Amino acid sequence: MDGWRIVAEGSPRSMIDEHVGREVLELRLDLDDHHGHEAAVAGLADRVEVLTDRMLLFTGDGEATLVAVHERGIRPSSALVRRAGLEDVFLRLTGRQLVD
Repeated sequence: MDGWRIVAEGSPRSMIDEHVGREVLELRLDLDDHHGHEAAVAGLADRVEVLTDRMLLFTGDGEATLVAVHERGIRPSSALVRRAGLEDVFLRLTGRQLVD
């Protein structure tokens, strides 16, 4: 739901599989602007989301994607590979993050 509007229906697993995929690689770079590296990671993931403090690469294999990031000479200050979740679905469908 977004603003009292239903934007997707289904089981959590089916919505994750349909809208975001299996894994997310979160990259934090020592930059004020992560948009500058968006072109550098092009083609490494099914989709890339650039947030103010990090980049999210949606991929089937986060570890392999991280290796490819390093092969392109990109050195993130931190990297996290995690399973995709419902917050990622919300971000994908609404274009914004969950807030309290």
